[in-house]
Amino acid sequence: MRLSRKWLSEYTTIAASSKEYAERMTMTGSKVELIEEPSESIKNVVVGRVVAMERHPNSDHLWICQVDVAKEEPVQIVTGAQNVNVGDLVPVALHKSLLPGGVKIEKGKLRGVVSNGMLCSLSELGLDTHDFPYAIEDGIFILQEDCKPGDDIRPIIGADDTIVEFEITNNRPDCLSMIGLARESAATFGTELRLPDLTPVKGTGDIREHLTVEVENPELCPRYTARMIKNIKIGPSPKWLRQRLRAAGVRPINNIVDITNYVMLEYGQPMHAFDYACLEGGKIVVRTAREGETINTLDGTPRALTPDMLVIADAVKPVGVAGVMGGENSEITENTKYAVFESANFNGVSIRKTAIALGMRTDASSRFEKGLDPENTVRALERACQLV
Repeated sequence: MRLSRKWLSEYTTIAASSKEYAERMTMTGSKVELIEEPSESIKNVVVGRVVAMERHPNSDHLWICQVDVAKEEPVQIVTGAQNVNVGDLVPVALHKSLLPGGVKIEKGKLRGVVSNGMLCSLSELGLDTHDFPYAIEDGIFILQEDCKPGDDIRPIIGADDTIVEFEITNNRPDCLSMIGLARESAATFGTELRLPDLTPVKGTGDIREHLTVEVENPELCPRYTARMIKNIKIGPSPKWLRQRLRAAGVRPINNIVDITNYVMLEYGQPMHAFDYACLEGGKIVVRTAREGETINTLDGTPRALTPDMLVIADAVKPVGVAGVMGGENSEITENTKYAVFESANFNGVSIRKTAIALGMRTDASSRFEKGLDPENTVRALERACQLV
C-alpha cells in the first residue's frame, strides 16, 4: 500500500521526518518497505515564460527561445518543438538540472547555438495526458496552472510529496486504505484523527423504478449495495484527485472511474461503476457463471468463465467478474449519462480462487481476498456520491 504524506495530512498531522515516521510505524506493527521521494528525481526545473523566438540560422525546424525564469536576464534555449509560442508558460530544465530516470541536463550547443537548458514535455517530467488532460502528448508542456516565471515545478505537478510503501499483512485488510493507515499513524504519534465528514447525499426518485438487484448466492455475496447517478458529464477529475491517485500508483482515467478508485484507496472498499444503458433489463444479478460463458474484461482480454466463479450479470449476460474486474460491455465512456455505483462484499476465498484461475490479481481482488467489513459498503457508496 502506497501512502502519500500529503494525502495523509488531511486525516492527521504528523511532523516527523520521513525516516522517523517509517521507523516508528514499523515498530508499532505497520512495516515500511521503502520511502520514495519524487522531489529528489526532479531538480532545478522551474516555470519559464517564452518572451522571444527566432528561427535557428542552421536549421529549418529548430527555434531559439529567450525564456524569462525570474533571473536578471532571460535564458536562451534551443528547441525543436513546434507547439511553443511567445507568451507561453513552460517547464524549463536549467543548466545542471535533473529529470526522472536520472536524466541530467546541462548547457551545450545545438548546431552551433548555445542552449542553456531544455524546455520539457510531459513525458520528460514523468507525466502523461491523464495527469494533465489539457496538454498534448507530443510537444512541450504548455502550462495552464496558477504559476509564474521562476516557480519550482515540483509542487505544480505534485512531485513535492513523500511516498511511504507499507507491507500489509493478511490479518490487517483495514490498513489497505488511507483511513486505516491514518488511524495507525495517529495512534503511533498520539495525534488527532480527522475522518472525512461523510454527509449522505439525498436522492431523488425511486431507484427501484430503474434498477433491481438479485443476489442468487448470498454465501458468496453477503451484501450488495448500489446507487444510480443520473445526468452525469464524463470528463477529467480535479487536479487534486488526479495527483492523489497518481501518488498511490493509480492512473487517472475520468471523473466517475477515478471516484471509484479514490474511494477504494481512501476506505479500502473496492467499487465499480457500470454504464446503466448497458445493463439489459435494468437488472443486476449476482450469480455464478454458467457453463461456456465468457466476458471481455476492462483490460481487453477475453476470459472463459467456469461455474464456480461469481459474476455480476444483467438480465442476459455477465458484465463483470465479481471482486476482480468489470467488463468492457458496461464500462463508463464519454457517452455515459446514467451510472450505477456498485459497492459489495464478497467471499474472500471465492475471489482469490477466481483471480488465480483467470491470472488477473487486481487491487480489488487483493483486498477482497483478505476479508472486508460488510458495513463499509454503504460508507464507501455514500462517499462516492458525495464526491460526485
